[in-house]
Amino acid sequence: MTQAELRDAVTRVLPGVTEDLIRLARIPGIAFQGFDHQHVERSAEAVAELLRGVGLPEVRIVRQGGQPAVIGRRPAPPGAPTVLLYAHHDVQPIGDRSQWRTEPFEPTEIDGRLYGRGCADDKAGVLAHVAALRAFGDDLPVGIVVFVEGEEEYGSESLETLLRTYRDEITADVIVIADSGNWDVGVPALTTSLRGLVNLFVDVATLDHAVHSGMYGGAVPDALTTLCRLLGTLHDESGDVAVAGLVSNAAAPLDYPIDRFREESGILDGVDLIGTGRLVDRVWTKPTATVLGIDAPRTGEAPNALLPSARAKVSVRLAPGDDPAKAFEAIKAHLEAHAPWGARVTVTVEQDGAPCVIKADGPAYDAARAAFRTAWDGVEPVDMGVGGSIPFIATFQELFPSSAVVVTGVEDPDSRAHGPNESLHLGEFARVCLAETLMLANVAEMVQPVSR
Repeated sequence: MTQAELRDAVTRVLPGVTEDLIRLARIPGIAFQGFDHQHVERSAEAVAELLRGVGLPEVRIVRQGGQPAVIGRRPAPPGAPTVLLYAHHDVQPIGDRSQWRTEPFEPTEIDGRLYGRGCADDKAGVLAHVAALRAFGDDLPVGIVVFVEGEEEYGSESLETLLRTYRDEITADVIVIADSGNWDVGVPALTTSLRGLVNLFVDVATLDHAVHSGMYGGAVPDALTTLCRLLGTLHDESGDVAVAGLVSNAAAPLDYPIDRFREESGILDGVDLIGTGRLVDRVWTKPTATVLGIDAPRTGEAPNALLPSARAKVSVRLAPGDDPAKAFEAIKAHLEAHAPWGARVTVTVEQDGAPCVIKADGPAYDAARAAFRTAWDGVEPVDMGVGGSIPFIATFQELFPSSAVVVTGVEDPDSRAHGPNESLHLGEFARVCLAETLMLANVAEMVQPVSR
């Protein structure tokens, strides 16, 4: 099919693809503990039906102790490469309902954006794959494996086992991971680096029981104040992470205008940005430390007592090139060494994930960039880093070392993934669907299959 024919085909299938995205996004498939996982099952079934509907002859729902994933396959034509298309169908919890403009699980279009949990992250990724496959119909020029995970937002605990179990079935020459974003509305991007992650708990104990704050305050340190002082040591006066032994790197040579960043982040007027160095370094290739939550009495229920113990959950993002195990030991040593007033400090890891760097050169990346230029009407794609973490990309790199990993996505700076009012820019979604379709055609011409 010619580029013009593919463009027409994408235009033709896009309304139905968007309706299917809306139907899929109505399913509250949250893999976190405490939520009804029957919705995750429903979501997997819906994805399986979508893949059967595009003519993949082999579609099945699989699991290895975790939430359901979906695998669909179509063998490559003789001499053609195979492409694995990854996305995930599970979503984040909605958080504070009062902050949503619309019903989180009733997708609603407002001013060219589709609002709803999962509309961008990552059910639009699933439907971008579906759009490309529908556009080709029976004329697919490459072999296809679609792998749609069901617990990415909850840590992908069973993903490595799934990949190892079905490795022979999903091996591909090119792996397209549709779980990132673009540089801006109207500017496509390849993601070439992502930070790693260490989530940990910090427990502080100063007493063996609560005591009267008036009778003992002034001499006995309470655990909550002690914990606050300890957490304050994670940053220096400039806001840089003050933990010795963590890696820092330089990011891609892109200019991220501070005014744009402030607007996109929603930072309040008068509040300073933290950290030093270029903005792209701060948000892509330097470590961060964030206190996600503290276990302590609610203010309306707090007695006048010195707390004997307190707990915080801390998330540390790791620069590309760092090692999660070594980083955890460095953080643990820092916290233990800075324990105020001799308090007992216990540090335990909750989860971790490796950072990654992608060397984005070679025919697969040429195929992707050419597709982006066409889909965005001549706009040159950029290589960008991402401050967030997708640890399983490092797993794909390890298990499939001969495969080119191309990280793309549907999000833009205002998509607000994981937060209230998550949304998808429908104009950009159309370009993403066209770009993926063109990329498959380019891969068929530009990538030689590896003998297996």
